[in-house]
Amino acid sequence: MSTLILALAAGAVVGLALGALGGGGSVLAVPALIYLLGFTPVAATTASLVIVAVTSATAMSAHARDGNVRWGTGLLFAAAGIGPAMLGGALAGRVPAATLTAAFALVAGAAALRMLRSRPRAADTVVPVRPGRAAAAGAGLGAVTGVLGVGGGFLAVPALVNVLGMRMRYAVGTSLLVITVNSLAALAMRTGTADGLDWAVIGPFAGAAILGAWDGKRLATKISGHTLQRVFALALLAVAAFMLIDAAA
Repeated sequence: MSTLILALAAGAVVGLALGALGGGGSVLAVPALIYLLGFTPVAATTASLVIVAVTSATAMSAHARDGNVRWGTGLLFAAAGIGPAMLGGALAGRVPAATLTAAFALVAGAAALRMLRSRPRAADTVVPVRPGRAAAAGAGLGAVTGVLGVGGGFLAVPALVNVLGMRMRYAVGTSLLVITVNSLAALAMRTGTADGLDWAVIGPFAGAAILGAWDGKRLATKISGHTLQRVFALALLAVAAFMLIDAAA
């Protein structure tokens, strides 16, 4: 199968995940870039940030029109993570490839297990957000984003749902705001790792992801938030297990 077709197919899946789930794009993009398209782990994490930042911003606009973006909480969450994301981005190039892969897998697996254990909320209400908890969670997410090169949606969604008490559909839309800000902050400190990127692959990948995000957003209106959450968690768990096995090999 040609590189272009693989890039388009992988991009469509990443976009679908971002549009429907508000996360999971980078946790799927990084393995696709490494195992399907031949990127090194450092190049894959940098390319993933580019792809996810562009796709998330596009998907966020659609969710915002439906009123599913909680701007105040999202901006507080994202602002707290900008500094840690930039610091993590500066340190990322010094992390060995195997360590980066294993850390990525462990964080993804932990997020997946937490989402599988969570229960759907009985009422469609938003729990009042404590600024301190939002800032602490946002700072932790920013650090992980910077080091692992992920937009952070696969962590932002469970944090917004389980830590801040947000309903799934609002968490999906709000996480896209957080992903966009964190990805751009991490990219600002990764300019040195972008020199050797294959833009002939990244461009089609990002274009397919943007189109897939629109389909994902429509899918989110047809399937319950709890079902989406479980699908998201199971996909994360499978990817994490594969990457952990590969890192240990």
